[in-house]
Amino acid sequence: MTPSNPCVAPISTLVVDDEPLARRNLTLLLRHDPDIGSIEECASGAAAVEAIRHRKPDLVFLDVQMPECGGFDVLELLGADLPQTIIFVTAHDEHALRAFEAGAFDYLLKPFDDARFMRALTRAKEKIAHYASHRQTPRRVVVRSPGRLLFVDVSDIDWVEAASYYACLHVGRETHVIRRTLLELERDLGDTFIRIHRSTIVNLERVRGLELQSSGEYAVVLRTGVELPVSRRYRKPLHERFG
Repeated sequence: MTPSNPCVAPISTLVVDDEPLARRNLTLLLRHDPDIGSIEECASGAAAVEAIRHRKPDLVFLDVQMPECGGFDVLELLGADLPQTIIFVTAHDEHALRAFEAGAFDYLLKPFDDARFMRALTRAKEKIAHYASHRQTPRRVVVRSPGRLLFVDVSDIDWVEAASYYACLHVGRETHVIRRTLLELERDLGDTFIRIHRSTIVNLERVRGLELQSSGEYAVVLRTGVELPVSRRYRKPLHERFG
């Protein structure tokens, strides 16, 4: 077994397969590795899409052939929300080329032995460790405009709003428009920011509380008094962040 690397955070993993035995076998193998942290399971492609969007796992083992929503369907539905490392698992080798073209990191052909699994896992861990070592949360965001260059401290940003291929940074009473997508900013700004709506991410340090509206939906209340709606899709992850 590859020794644990203390410099790398535990790797969050998702196992997706419609066969319970197949999921159990992968989960048992993963639990023997000290670098693996949380392990979740999904029995369908639709459930996998939701889990990946909400949990953002580091590593996904994805079955190709599943009823209604297979592995390739999952990738298509996720779009730009793809996890950084995907290992396809299937009993049919004819899908291999398409899997790599779709962005798969590796390909496990059933039935595979422990040695083949460990080779795939070791390579995946190396990639994740390399990605983590080169990724740093920026302290400032650069806002460019004609004849002007402004540096906005990340900690001062209250919330960010999507505007097509642009994003609006709301900083107190000021709003700055930058040519970045919401997904890019969500990845780059770090764990202090969380998505509460498909077009909104908020700085948790700027949140005063949650408020139940008359409609039965929740709204995030910022220190500035601004209230932002929380969509049902992102309600559970938000509640979990607040304990």
